[in-house]
Amino acid sequence: MKRTAIVSALLVFLFSSPSTITAQWQQTNGPGGRQINALQVDGTRIFAGTSGGVYLSTNNGSSWTVRNNGLTNALVNALAKKDSFILAGTSGGVFRSSDAGTTWSAASTGLSTLDIRAFAVVGSTLFAGTLDGIFRSTNNGTNWTSVDTILVIPFVQCFGVIGTTLFVGTAGSGVFRSTNNGTTWTSTSSGLASGNIRALAAIGTTLFAGTDTRGVYRSTNNGTNWTQVRSGMTDTLVYSLAASGTNLIAGTYNNCYRSTDNGTSWTSIGTLLPNSNVLAITPLGSDLIAGTRKGAFMLPGGVTPWRSINTGLSNTDVITLAARTSSEIFAGVYGNGVFYSTNGGTDWALVNTDSVTNLNVTAFAFSGTNTFAATRAGIFLTTDNGANWNSKNSGLANTDVAALLSVSTNNLLAGTNGSGVYRTTNNGTSWTASNTGLPTTRNMTSFAVIGTNIFVGAQAGGVNRSTNGGANWTNVSTGMTNNNVLSLAVMGTTLFAGTSGGVYRSTNNGAGWTLASNGLTSPNVYALTVNGMNLWAATDDGIFNTYNSGNSWGTVNTGLTTPRIFSLAVAGTNLLAGSQGGGVWRRPLNEVILDVEENGGSVPTNFVLEQNYPNPFNPTTTLSFVIGHSSFASLKVCDVLGREVATIVEGFLSAGRYTRTFDASRLASGVYFYRLQAGNFSETKKMVLAR
Repeated sequence: MKRTAIVSALLVFLFSSPSTITAQWQQTNGPGGRQINALQVDGTRIFAGTSGGVYLSTNNGSSWTVRNNGLTNALVNALAKKDSFILAGTSGGVFRSSDAGTTWSAASTGLSTLDIRAFAVVGSTLFAGTLDGIFRSTNNGTNWTSVDTILVIPFVQCFGVIGTTLFVGTAGSGVFRSTNNGTTWTSTSSGLASGNIRALAAIGTTLFAGTDTRGVYRSTNNGTNWTQVRSGMTDTLVYSLAASGTNLIAGTYNNCYRSTDNGTSWTSIGTLLPNSNVLAITPLGSDLIAGTRKGAFMLPGGVTPWRSINTGLSNTDVITLAARTSSEIFAGVYGNGVFYSTNGGTDWALVNTDSVTNLNVTAFAFSGTNTFAATRAGIFLTTDNGANWNSKNSGLANTDVAALLSVSTNNLLAGTNGSGVYRTTNNGTSWTASNTGLPTTRNMTSFAVIGTNIFVGAQAGGVNRSTNGGANWTNVSTGMTNNNVLSLAVMGTTLFAGTSGGVYRSTNNGAGWTLASNGLTSPNVYALTVNGMNLWAATDDGIFNTYNSGNSWGTVNTGLTTPRIFSLAVAGTNLLAGSQGGGVWRRPLNEVILDVEENGGSVPTNFVLEQNYPNPFNPTTTLSFVIGHSSFASLKVCDVLGREVATIVEGFLSAGRYTRTFDASRLASGVYFYRLQAGNFSETKKMVLAR
């Protein structure tokens, strides 16, 4: 009977789709995230309306999943909960979901404009604010009727509700009030110095209005009169308001404030991100969640500091990564500046100050306790992991810096876009040009060091070598048929160059080069990184690995949903990847190594799956297989119930013999099956995990 169950499970594994994949890339918590325009809490669910659709979290913001099925417009400006429905207001109308966002259907019948900016619920009636006034629905959005005939300016930005009284904030005409479900409206703006009302909120019978330049106003008589209440509020561009018990929270251009006395005084509760714009804020129990132009943040227990909660939300471009230690990592994010992680990339904190005047960070270099950051507007130095920065640009005739290298204590090199290399011998206090021998094309991209040899790569300028600390250079690009160098890396005494035409290898300090791109499907190699005998390449088609110095490459992309990778870094036992539009991804090194054995010059012609060794094992074993010809291959593991528990390999592999280490430390003792599929070949073998 037991044998029959095992065979049945094996058949399920062979002929069914995967149910669980544990060995894959994981997106980290940032850095940064999508623009969040609206937040809606529904029990244990948090919905975020973003510039890329609706996202859902069921674990207090720890992770998010996109919920856009049926949502034909992804620019979500407003969210609301009405009975069993979640409603999303987009720039293309109203959409409604009755299954927690799993599916959406259009609900815009009767709307004369489809640009929705706000929702409100008064009893059984739903209201939508648009660029063309206010609409009302008494059947959860199935039909809509216009109810704003006397409003001076129809551009609605927000709603507020006290009991059965509805208030609307407009862009330029202040506040209007209706006591009869929108049938008639009365202007209620006396005392408001600004007519641009961005947010409304109520605590009991007290109404508050957030304005574009004047901070917060308060009314205790249903909007008939208003009084400015902004004491302690230095940032007066208010985007959002929310009541949290008896406290009032204001989200502003670059901050959040809390008032415990009905707005009479305000206290800052922590800067989020420079120019982040807190567009939405909502309480979640004792916590606060803020939606900004740069992602979602949580204030646990209402106590600073804010914590980034952008796993699954990130859409940032990470141009450069650098690991100081296995846990301390710096990330340069295009347009967002410098982020710093103290836990190996699990969480990220922005560490820009106003001193970092350019947020396009291109490279890092470490020298003792000093961290240098290169930007499109110069070089900045921090000695306290980003708490403070100082400009280090004296002597830089061109501050568009693309590459940095720490040569020795106090000695650094900087590669610029257009003006070649600069050198400092005093930790960046002053710089001098160091271009003797460089080609006329001086868009420098990367540095590398082998012994006393320093190499610099250039766009359309190949590789250049210096043997005297960068004082003089010699072009060493013989054998390169593509001299548009994007990246450099060193493995022992072997130098690798990533170009717009693949990877090149030199074993003689650049005197000669050989193309080493067999198996690379993308020509653009934006970054290279090394660990032991393994080399990884970041490309438009994801990440490739080689164990034989580039003789053959294979993809290691399982779980990676943003294939264009700009940067790579090894941090302890993990490989980190900076992507376009997906932030930073992380995966254990032992899951991204394709061990390819040399075959004495012969090329295998058959596919083979070998028996694992040792077997039984605890907790690791070696899986070996042979790829007969270049193919898309997968090697997966399942348990006796046919449930997929690990993906060992999944990607394009060149012909060769491969070995991988399978770590089953997270699995229970028992029988497991591993299956190799490549082209028309498929074979399955059994192994035993014995604790």
